[in-house]
Amino acid sequence: MKIGGTNLVKIERALISVSNKDGIVDFARGLKAHGVEIISTGGTAALLDKSGIKTVNISDVTGFPEMLDGRVKTLHPNIHAGLLARRDLPEHMEQLGKMGIKKIDMVVVNLYPFRQTVLKPNVSLEEIIENIDIGGPSMIRAASKNYGSVAVVTDPASYKPVLDEMNASGGSVGGETLKRLMLEAFRSTAAYDSMIAQYLGGVFPTEQFPHYLTLGMEKVQDLRYGENPSQAAAFYADPFTAGVAVSKMDKLHGKEISFNNVLDVESALSLLREFEDRACAVVIKHTNPCGIACDDNIYDAFITAYNVDPLAAFGCVIGLNRECDVRTAEEISKHFVEMVMAPSFEPAALDIMMKKKNIRLLRTNQPITLADAPKIKMKYIKGGMLVQTADNSQVTRENLRVVTKRQPTEEEIKAMLFANRVVKHIWSNTVILAKGERVVGIGAGQMSRVDSSFIAGHKAGENAKGSVMASDAFFPFRDGVDEAAKAGATAIIQPGGSIRDEEVIQAANEHDMAMVFSGARVFRH
Repeated sequence: MKIGGTNLVKIERALISVSNKDGIVDFARGLKAHGVEIISTGGTAALLDKSGIKTVNISDVTGFPEMLDGRVKTLHPNIHAGLLARRDLPEHMEQLGKMGIKKIDMVVVNLYPFRQTVLKPNVSLEEIIENIDIGGPSMIRAASKNYGSVAVVTDPASYKPVLDEMNASGGSVGGETLKRLMLEAFRSTAAYDSMIAQYLGGVFPTEQFPHYLTLGMEKVQDLRYGENPSQAAAFYADPFTAGVAVSKMDKLHGKEISFNNVLDVESALSLLREFEDRACAVVIKHTNPCGIACDDNIYDAFITAYNVDPLAAFGCVIGLNRECDVRTAEEISKHFVEMVMAPSFEPAALDIMMKKKNIRLLRTNQPITLADAPKIKMKYIKGGMLVQTADNSQVTRENLRVVTKRQPTEEEIKAMLFANRVVKHIWSNTVILAKGERVVGIGAGQMSRVDSSFIAGHKAGENAKGSVMASDAFFPFRDGVDEAAKAGATAIIQPGGSIRDEEVIQAANEHDMAMVFSGARVFRH
């Protein structure tokens, strides 16, 4: 046997057992046209026989009836020896001959619908467990191990290419196709087992960070490109995600969403989850907010949020946590906006925005709440994965410790709590200025915290006067506080914990500012 791109495997005998029966009749008919003997099981055999395609029942090959409600039907040496015997080893072929076992050249298997079963409403754990396939993965793995001699077909999308190759080569499959099918097959069983582990990990008590990390992800779509046109990209989703997620949103209008769009919408969602009790609008640019505000209604929230930094908002992504009404749609339509995401859209609002050809409109179909925020966050690095719990906690007034001579006013406390919820969703180092329930200046992603303070004040301009400042980590020096005072801020919320805390507090006292320590650093790296 030659493993490589030049060997051809003549398909003479195939085993077909599929749960997804799309296209299987035509594929089996194509195999029959090449004189292939077909072994089949249960419902697949019944469908093929009904379609006039003669099959050999699995029980006639094994000499045993299907047992235990179908749990045991293909787990037999007559099947697995026929798959695993190496055709290039005379001793293997002699053993098959002595035992009267025929080789199997192709396995066509897709697995019990575990994912679909889990997603059924009110499904029982017993039914879920019964939809864990045993025989299917065993056959797939056996055929894949012997990929040089056995074609293993696990995806209906492969039926036509395989038949086309057989038609072109007199009923054979070539080495490159065998390798591609083998890799596809191992990926299918790996994903299947990962989904099982992923789901059961949420059902049964387990450690927070298990020894083995399993990720059962499905590809949602290929993307036009990644962050830049030179990068290829795809979008994968967790099939068991509950609540609002980018992968579950309905795209109502516009071009396909891009890699950067997905990141921006996720940033908008993260922020909006903090303010489920108020109408809130966020304007995202390059995953950072350039404006955010809450109000009694979504129209006023949007107007305020957009005007925080209208220059930066050009080409932005807008997130709304309430239905997009006609007034809001009319205002949005006055600007160049890449995308709008909202729980729902009034029909007339949709009509207004759909007049813009390229704007993307996404509907969550559910309220955006903190309860469905991710519990775990991950970052891939070469050679591994970093995994941490998500920071879904919120600082309350009970967490605040006043460290300055001046006590903050009630208005300052409310503004600081608002600002502190915002600051943890902006790339570090971050300093923001806020008034009431609106941000007025954002200094994001700087290597020096004093630079962040300067940028926040510069962005806010005159609006900085009477604002409060929130910092995602402590001030290492007093210069950041001096910069806040120069801009016109009157109060600061920060975690505290610097070796120069006393120097920083002294600076606040000199400027007659109120300062509170939250005790919670909220870096975003």
